[in-house]
Amino acid sequence: MFGPPGHAYVYLVYGMHACLNVVTELDGSPAALLIRAVEPLAGIDRMRAARVERAGSNRRATPPERAAADRARIERIPDARLASGPGLVAAAFGLDNGWTGTDLCDPSSPLRFEMDPALAGDPAALGDSAAPAVVATPRIGIGYAAEPWASRPWRLSLAGHPSVSGPARQR
Repeated sequence: MFGPPGHAYVYLVYGMHACLNVVTELDGSPAALLIRAVEPLAGIDRMRAARVERAGSNRRATPPERAAADRARIERIPDARLASGPGLVAAAFGLDNGWTGTDLCDPSSPLRFEMDPALAGDPAALGDSAAPAVVATPRIGIGYAAEPWASRPWRLSLAGHPSVSGPARQR
């Protein structure tokens, strides 16, 4: 989290769920943005396989029937929901804390930001009517935080998008 902006910072929550953050401030200033969800556009079969692998690796031993149940459950997940939570983003991409420091803005990086292919030409040409509505809401899972931090609208998402994380009533 103290690295250069645009680099990955991956940490474990509860010692088992990796979360991907993007460093947002200058080197030495601890600030990052948590990636809560990703819309799968390509590599969906690999994402499912990574989710199945992660489901089994979170346990000491996975009996064959449990592995089959995990695989069947993950196969039923709609594509848009494969990476619809911070731990699911890391699981779908096979991320662990070894990815910390990866430059997410480098076009040659194995983990990087890319423009939606539909917008790759000239995003401005789509006009305002095609731009998705960005909504700001309070963050999720920080009910323990004191005010004003618990209610600050620092969680940004696309209104009504099927890949947005969190409880259905908040999507």
